Amino acid sequence: MNTALARLTQLITPPSEPRATDWDAVQEQLGITLPSDYKELIRAYGGSNWDDYLYLLEPGCPNDNYDLIEWEDQQTEALQGLWEFEKKPDELADAGSRVIPWATTDNGECLYWLVKTGQDPDQWTVMVNEARGDRWEHYQMTCTEFLLAALEGDVHSDALSSRFPRTTHEYRQLTAV
Repeated sequence: MNTALARLTQLITPPSEPRATDWDAVQEQLGITLPSDYKELIRAYGGSNWDDYLYLLEPGCPNDNYDLIEWEDQQTEALQGLWEFEKKPDELADAGSRVIPWATTDNGECLYWLVKTGQDPDQWTVMVNEARGDRWEHYQMTCTEFLLAALEGDVHSDALSSRFPRTTHEYRQLTAV
């Protein structure tokens, strides 16, 4: 277990039954290898809601609204259309760079991995895009490190709600609707 996940499990106890995911099938469908910290995070918590605000996307999530594969398809298409009219974030200037969603919020902000050509997935960092706007923030940390830092109040984002995180943390695993 990575250090950030170990600290996260001390902050919020994960469900007693870890999620089983066929990562080979997921990665084949996405055409990429996903970061190991994300796989551990999903195994521990699954698709989930944090502090009644942030939704962790899961491949094959029981709640179809938060399926990682669906989000990746939708966001890739939406951003390609958007960037015909708006400037891409500077972090995506390199050929082959892209973003892949791993979380969203109830306000519509989206949290992405910044993926660069030839980069090891365990080195992917976090990009946050404000809802209905062109502001992007970049964080030099993994998704699990970002989630932990956000919950502990160590990350201050202008894109995310000022009411996140809550003083008393809430967690719920997503289920079928």
